[in-house]
Amino acid sequence: MRPLAHAAILTFAAALAAPLAWAQDASPVGLWKTIDDASGKPTALIRITETQGELQGKIEKLFRTPEEDQNPKCTLCQGARKDQPIVGMTIVSGLRKNGDEYTGGEILDPKNGKVYKSKLSIHEGGKKLEVRGYVGVPMFGRSQVWLRQE
Repeated sequence: MRPLAHAAILTFAAALAAPLAWAQDASPVGLWKTIDDASGKPTALIRITETQGELQGKIEKLFRTPEEDQNPKCTLCQGARKDQPIVGMTIVSGLRKNGDEYTGGEILDPKNGKVYKSKLSIHEGGKKLEVRGYVGVPMFGRSQVWLRQE
């Protein structure tokens, strides 16, 4: 094979592999818009951060209609979260990378005050996040798709 043709093939192969490598290295750290799995409407902006390999997610903004309380409190929460403002509340915690997923964490649903086991996985090169909350095993739960905002 001529050196020029060999270089062209290597360049082409590298160009094809680059998006795959980026997708595998995509991180859930960033700002995400949550989409209600029942209505399909956006509900909140969640900022996911990572500290010592553990993910946390905090509510930065709620999408509310004008007639709804713009600064609701978690009246159904238990413990330290009881009656605290939902905006600013950490609702995702304890997730750690486990292969292609982040597992072993918890997620709070501020609508009902319940805490569920949680896992998440990154899709579409880091543009979407599938977040699953469940009781017992992942089969008994529900998922939402969150959309990257930055």
